[in-house]
Amino acid sequence: MTGVPASAAGGSSGAHGAPGPAAPSGAAPDSGSGSRDAGSHDGERPVRGGKIAAAAVNQASLWNVANLLTMLRLVLVPGFVALMLAGGGYDPAWRSLAWAAFAIAMITDLFDGHLARTYNLVTDFGKIADPIADKAIMGAALICLSGLGDLPWWVTIVILARELGITLMRFVVIRYGVIPASRGGKLKTLTQGVAVGMYVLALTGWLATLRFWVMAAAVVLTVVTGLDYVRQAIVLRRQGIAERAAALEETEA
Repeated sequence: MTGVPASAAGGSSGAHGAPGPAAPSGAAPDSGSGSRDAGSHDGERPVRGGKIAAAAVNQASLWNVANLLTMLRLVLVPGFVALMLAGGGYDPAWRSLAWAAFAIAMITDLFDGHLARTYNLVTDFGKIADPIADKAIMGAALICLSGLGDLPWWVTIVILARELGITLMRFVVIRYGVIPASRGGKLKTLTQGVAVGMYVLALTGWLATLRFWVMAAAVVLTVVTGLDYVRQAIVLRRQGIAERAAALEETEA
């Protein structure tokens, strides 16, 4: 995710005030002075409010509505587990409340990404915290379902191994860049959410059969998209190594 544009944090002095005096003949211009201190000019004292405004912008870029929704999902995890296991774990009323908490977490997952992209609220914190929040609520649901005997353990192991593996891989290659969520990954998340939500509810009859097939589709998408992310990580790492080697050669030259 991207940070706050430099212009928002206190752009060039020419955009907000009168241009500074011309540099003396033969003197090298300070190419970075205009972007570092908003409202400051050569020979003048920097405006104290510029740094305060920049700090406020940076704080707003972190504590925005998209990130707050991500934090809400993290808070919902222990609440969901408590509701899921209440009454021995098989009470339809408690399971319905657990489903409501799970549904809120899934809905906020859809909204925070949309808000971040639409209103330029994308931050590095959101890029890291968002997948962690997703894995936390999904992992808690899968473990609870398998622990209660509603879902085979191998399904939980396959899904969690993929999710945790891809998350760790993102951290490993983050020095080369961030792997964005693909359309297949978003479809996987949606299918997993629907399937797990159906298992959380105490369904019977044809709905119980339907949720089996939805979960089967979710497992297939989980594996396929996981392999695609591995491919992207390999390509990203190779590009990063090549760029560093080229920069090193240029420096030595």
